Amino acid sequence: MALNNSQYERIMRIYSDRQFENAKRRDEIKSRLYNEYPRLQKIDECVASESLKASKEALSGNLDAMVSLRTRVDALKKEKEDILRKAGYSLEDLETQYSCPYCKDTGFIGGKPCRCFKQMVIDTVYSQSRLSGVLDKENFDTFNIDFYSKDITNEDNVTSYDNALSVLGKCKEFCDNFKGDENILLYGSPGVGKTFLTHCIARSLLDNMHSVLYLTADELVRVFETETFDKEETEGFESRAVYDVDALIIDDLGTEFVNSFTSAKIFTCINERLLRGKSTIISTNLSLQDLLDIYSERTFSRISQFRILKLFGSDIRIMKQALSN
Repeated sequence: MALNNSQYERIMRIYSDRQFENAKRRDEIKSRLYNEYPRLQKIDECVASESLKASKEALSGNLDAMVSLRTRVDALKKEKEDILRKAGYSLEDLETQYSCPYCKDTGFIGGKPCRCFKQMVIDTVYSQSRLSGVLDKENFDTFNIDFYSKDITNEDNVTSYDNALSVLGKCKEFCDNFKGDENILLYGSPGVGKTFLTHCIARSLLDNMHSVLYLTADELVRVFETETFDKEETEGFESRAVYDVDALIIDDLGTEFVNSFTSAKIFTCINERLLRGKSTIISTNLSLQDLLDIYSERTFSRISQFRILKLFGSDIRIMKQALSN
């Protein structure tokens, strides 16, 4: 399941295609503007010519001539900007618009993989494309607070509605101020919107160019099982991604088969990410006491360092089903 040559080549073709399409769009806009405003092409030609002259004068030490040439270039650029503004455009419209402004669609910055490249590798290896359709439907814009009751209250007399509103706000705040070293535990009974909120977090972080790995607890365990027991089938990429990704989302902790091996691996995963200052978001149907009983005390002590958010209320899945009938 490690990234093989064909997968790497496929990713690099995607970057090549992006560069081609972005350059094509830029050239189409420039061509259209040149046809509508011929003076723009003349200005660009003059700017190129005058800039070359300025460089030659600078090399020869003729600073006065260089200053004069630079003044003419600045005047030409100002004229160009005025023409574009009157036409409803800006200088940026004639520049290449990149899908990733950080690496300019090369996949690398200073020889190191860009965050967009890391995310593409994650998506490729883990087939996370299955999430793309989900995240279009389940995100902060589509989160419906009206599924939470204003009549159901907890032991502190807080309504399900007000509690969900508070949890939603804290999740948005987490994403808006993402530093990469904060963690969230979302817990509550089944069907109260925990997985939906993890999807919201994933979508928001991805939109802001952070790398995200989304795994169920069972999928996470299988990553470690494959690495441990099928060493010939893996090069360790999966576990490296688990530790290195900006945000690891573990959905439905407690649904995996728990034994000494899986418990130890989950502890290692959570602890290692804490040590590296990496964000982990966990959702679970288990209560805090269940987490303590099922996993080791040391695992619970690490999770207790997370921002703990509880959702409660009616089963939203049942409510949606009733509405669809």
